[in-house]
Amino acid sequence: MLTRRALGAAALLPFAATAARAAKVEEIHIDWATYNPVSLVLRDQKLLETEFARDGISVRWVMSAGSNKALEFLNAGSLDFGSSAGAAALIARVNGNPIRSVYVYSRPEWTALVTQKDSKIKTVADLKGERIAVTRGTDPHIFLVRALAEAGLSEKDVKLVLLQHADGRTALERGDVAAWAGLDPMMAAAEIESGARLFYRKPEANTWGVLNVREAFAAANPELVRRVLTIYETARKWSLAHPAELNAALVAAAKLPEPVIARQLERTDISSGLIGEKQAATIIAAGKALQTAGVLDASLDMTAITNGMIDPSYARAIGA
Repeated sequence: MLTRRALGAAALLPFAATAARAAKVEEIHIDWATYNPVSLVLRDQKLLETEFARDGISVRWVMSAGSNKALEFLNAGSLDFGSSAGAAALIARVNGNPIRSVYVYSRPEWTALVTQKDSKIKTVADLKGERIAVTRGTDPHIFLVRALAEAGLSEKDVKLVLLQHADGRTALERGDVAAWAGLDPMMAAAEIESGARLFYRKPEANTWGVLNVREAFAAANPELVRRVLTIYETARKWSLAHPAELNAALVAAAKLPEPVIARQLERTDISSGLIGEKQAATIIAAGKALQTAGVLDASLDMTAITNGMIDPSYARAIGA
């Protein structure tokens, strides 16, 4: 069953949508993140500001340090659009966060399990009893849970140290933890700058990078959502055509050396903005794995919840 919080949020949606319709939108709140390179192009080139200037609508940019932060901001109403991993969005939706996933900003291999270069850790099974840095509610956390389950372990067999991604890298390099569920570009930096070792990789278990919108905002302003995604498409296509400039933008935002960012972008596919069946299949598989691992209620219908979260109509309408 969905939680009481979820039911309460659902009950409030018609009221929220009505309230949103009653007031003219004066400012759009949208996030940028170093794990979403396309968002940097949008921000740096002021593409949204240019698009909405004639409407008297301003744009407020909010930095997301991870999927968990983007989803928290969406739930609090301090973001209208937020970037997250698909599986992280699913968990948020299960917990009552009223969001819709409407666009794909990347298909990344942005997470792996990481340890120090001279560590005794060789396999996931070696993590039993060890301290692992992780950011709860993000794709790296979900990736870790699935990896542990495949090795016959669970979160109870390890000691989770809950830190934001950048702090997780620091904890690993200080020796405070034996492993870290990493996220690019911090993971790429750890590889190149300190010789950290990605000892467990599984690209297909990385869920897609999705752009989420608050349901109430989308219900009240469907044309604004389409216009935001149209500009996202402009930025994505520009990024494909200008890889050197995209690299430079990410170097500046992440404050990391060019070789680190190049490593991140090697693992980041931005060839399509469409969202639909492929993304749903990956997210459903992650959800079912989390049910098997005991993280999510086994009675939940992952297919129904995922299909209720993903809305491909906007991306199709703009020809993404």
